[in-house]
Amino acid sequence: MGEHILVLDAGTTSTRAMTFAPDGTVEAVAQKDLTQHYPKPGWVEHDAAEIWDKTLACAREVVRGDAGRIAAIGITNQRETVVAWDRTSGEPLTRAIVWQDRRTAEFCAGMKEYGHEAEVQKRTGLLLDPYFSGTKMRWLLDHDEGVRAAAAQGTLAFGTVESWLVFKLSGGAHLSDASNASRTLLLALDGAQFDEDMCELFGVPRATLPEVVDTHGRLAECDADLLGAAIPICGLAGDQQSATIGQGCLAFGETKATYGTGAFVLTNKGRDIPHSDHRLLGTVLYQENGTRTYAIEGACFVAGSLVQYLRDQLGLIGNAAETEELARSIEDSGEVVIVPALAGLGAPHWLPDARGVISGLSFASGRAQIARAALEAMAHQTHDLASAFDADGAPWSRLRIDGGMSANDWMAQDLADILDLPVERPDFIETTALGAAILAAVGCGMHDTLESAARAMRGKASVFEPDMGIEVREARLARYAKALAAV
Repeated sequence: MGEHILVLDAGTTSTRAMTFAPDGTVEAVAQKDLTQHYPKPGWVEHDAAEIWDKTLACAREVVRGDAGRIAAIGITNQRETVVAWDRTSGEPLTRAIVWQDRRTAEFCAGMKEYGHEAEVQKRTGLLLDPYFSGTKMRWLLDHDEGVRAAAAQGTLAFGTVESWLVFKLSGGAHLSDASNASRTLLLALDGAQFDEDMCELFGVPRATLPEVVDTHGRLAECDADLLGAAIPICGLAGDQQSATIGQGCLAFGETKATYGTGAFVLTNKGRDIPHSDHRLLGTVLYQENGTRTYAIEGACFVAGSLVQYLRDQLGLIGNAAETEELARSIEDSGEVVIVPALAGLGAPHWLPDARGVISGLSFASGRAQIARAALEAMAHQTHDLASAFDADGAPWSRLRIDGGMSANDWMAQDLADILDLPVERPDFIETTALGAAILAAVGCGMHDTLESAARAMRGKASVFEPDMGIEVREARLARYAKALAAV
């Protein structure tokens, strides 16, 4: 058996492949950007064939023709994004609908009016929001002739991105791990497979959905023709669950926040099915031999994508790293506050029709103030989540952070200051990929347990301690609350 883990990390803006040694050291990385399609306001789509082609190209680049070095494959992915393909041809039927897409907002509102949300939340841990996969599947059945025709012929396959990649890698296995399946609105948290009642409620034929499997173990096998060997696929997890594992949040109450395209906070809730009274989400963290460990989650839809917006749409910065320099160049934001609802507001507000706001502008407001306010928005949104977690009986004593934005020291310190908590950042911040490596390493027997694998592979971390006066903190939060009320 080889000594390396191949991780395929299919994100929202790019896909990549990485090879990990048993101690968590990264040997090789290949990355390719994914095309974002915005056919209408609020619509976001990907080309599923592009995801597959570029992921395979990245994998081949890091394997370097020596598949014998690879013990197992781990896959992690953007969650909730829906791919529809034909089982016979193996080709996509239409573009994938991305998790950020809001086209099903009206459908969700109608479901709420009919009083379905309480039962949906009780069964699935989720709320009725366009974010989740089930309403996207229903929309495709209602609006895409090719999808409807495949359903009528019995050849339609629905899946999230990891399911699509496993199908292509294996030459036909139709699987979804429990962590991704728990984001669809179609899996009861206490059910082994997709729930017939939820499928009927959302109008999604059960036969179009994959088999739900563990997050780690020998789950499928890569076709030998693709990479040069029949490598076992031994780890599957949605990106946020994978990052939680990569952060070593394997004990009850341990919490991580990932700042990537969006911002996602998960707290380990152990074996008990979580329930929130404050509009947080219950989700599967991982599943081992059919037994689930759960998490409670809060999601903000816009984080790093706000910085990308400042760069690409407004032209205020040349690259993301400039935001830290600009934030440090001024004493404060000059009362400029950004509520980054560019794709609606997620937890704990759940306002899909909300739109972004920049408040407090004056003639003294320049790009430095706006850039600093964009970074401050990360702490403000996270504080909203912290309050909801606390009210749900899941208070944070420390926050472990990761993702591309967490490399910004100014933002990490601002989080500690606004949350009034220690913030811990690992030296290796790509914990989403690391989590998939940990799962695959355990799944193939390289490590015995998730805990031992995390200890061996996670590496060192830095800690940011809070250092802000209470009056400054309260003034900041008050300005944010006023801007949020306007949204």
